[in-house]
Amino acid sequence: MKKRRGTTESPPANPAEQGDLFGGPSQSVAARPAPPEPVPARPAPLAPAELPDVSSALAPLPGAPVRAAPTRTVLSVGELTQQLKATLESRFPRVVVRGEVSGFRGAHARGHLYFTLKDAEAAIDVKMWASQAARLRFHLRDGLALVVEGSVDVYAPAGRYSLIAFKMEPEGEGALALAFEQLKERLAAEGLIGDKRKRAPRPLPLVPRRIGVVTSRTGAALQDFLRVLHARHPRLSVLLRDARVQGEGAAEDVARGIERLARTDVDVIVVTRGGGSKEDLWTFNEERVARAIFASPVPVVSAIGHEIDFTISDFVADWRAPTPSAAAERLAPVLQDMEYTLATWSVRLRKAAERQVLEARGELGLLRSRVVDPRRRLSTERLRLADAEDAMTRVMRQVLRQRRETLKAHGDHLQRQRPQARLAEQRARLAQLSARLKDALRADVAARRAQAAQARLRLERVSPMARVAELRARLTEYRTRLVALQKDSLAHALGHFQRLGGQLDALSPLKVMSRGYAVALRRRDGGVVRSVADVVPGDVLGIRFASAGARTLQSCEEIEATVTAVKGPTDC
Repeated sequence: MKKRRGTTESPPANPAEQGDLFGGPSQSVAARPAPPEPVPARPAPLAPAELPDVSSALAPLPGAPVRAAPTRTVLSVGELTQQLKATLESRFPRVVVRGEVSGFRGAHARGHLYFTLKDAEAAIDVKMWASQAARLRFHLRDGLALVVEGSVDVYAPAGRYSLIAFKMEPEGEGALALAFEQLKERLAAEGLIGDKRKRAPRPLPLVPRRIGVVTSRTGAALQDFLRVLHARHPRLSVLLRDARVQGEGAAEDVARGIERLARTDVDVIVVTRGGGSKEDLWTFNEERVARAIFASPVPVVSAIGHEIDFTISDFVADWRAPTPSAAAERLAPVLQDMEYTLATWSVRLRKAAERQVLEARGELGLLRSRVVDPRRRLSTERLRLADAEDAMTRVMRQVLRQRRETLKAHGDHLQRQRPQARLAEQRARLAQLSARLKDALRADVAARRAQAAQARLRLERVSPMARVAELRARLTEYRTRLVALQKDSLAHALGHFQRLGGQLDALSPLKVMSRGYAVALRRRDGGVVRSVADVVPGDVLGIRFASAGARTLQSCEEIEATVTAVKGPTDC
């Protein structure tokens, strides 16, 4: 036999295959745990003097096989959580989950999205980082059914697991269709589109002096627009703002193009591109482009895709053209037709002017025949003015006479009233009232001073100083009693803690082993030998003894032994 001192076994390589407290194999973390068995009531701990002596019962039989002592692995909370985290994250690196949005309170200040995905049976926290959330084409709301793709994550400090979302799609409708309807509803609520829009569509100029175009320089839409435009009116001026109409950053480029052309001398702006899929035309469904169109100071024409394609830009613009060619036809009248129309109007205008001149000459002759000699008319007016002047002089003299009589009557009445006597009478009455008021004020001040003196005497008789001294003495007594109670409670708790420590030390397995007992372990698997059936001849056993100062089973002394024979059960 070989004796080793203070040896320990290395833990298993796989954390999921660690043994239980006594060395038995434990279940895998991913395995479903068995239903718990009913736990019997724990009996009250015995005092050290009442513990039975089991040294004779645990003594090994002569010739009996010795089993290895069990090992117990105790995991900390952090170790257990890390094992669960490694298992879950490796087991579910990418999952697709269906559920309903709940508890969504809007985007985080940094752009992250936090909400709960639930169904009738369970709920899980979902997080989407700002880099992924910026790619969403629709807005989240409570009650929205989603299909979320992501990975399971375990947050160790809080012991919670959640779903880190990479991609989200609304269930039952596409993300682009939902984003289109949400933006349409929001713009309608703000008055940018719909029947309640803040500004009615502006009329387009009959013949624009200069047309601004926002589109791709190399696109077919520009070629179709220019071809139709110059075929109808070759003299129209076009100012092009080259912009990306598809892909990342296209919306910002188109919006900047509209804002740039709005600061020039163009009379109308055309936003156009050729046909394509809904994803290709999505640049013109962006909110940035819609607000730039609405803010433009000049009318905007939207000519996106084909006749069946509708975008948000079509609803915000002042006029929607089904195709780029239709926009050119609307803005550019045919030059030859305009010249022919102008020539026709010039002839009609000349004839109408000649007819009006002839009619004016006839009317002038009639009026000339009706005109009277101005000298005769002036003499008549002078006579009428002289008569009016005489009548006015007579009326003014009569009014002046009446006003003089009225003034004389008022003067006589004033002399009879004698205001100097009435003024002296009012002054005497005012002096009498002033003397009475002074006497009343002196009496009121004396009465109030007497009341204040009486109140001061009553206040001195009910002074609170004696009551304050009594309450201070009572507070000092209560403080002394509280300190004494705290000391008694602390002494009682320390005594109880020491008694429990003694009981725990008496029940320790190492304490029992220090009285002469040992634990036998099998070398081949590390299992505890509990009966002769657990070993066979030739097994190598490790027998561990608790030496003085040993605190764990691994720090105990160990003896290796080989089983040579196995005997049947006998009385212990």
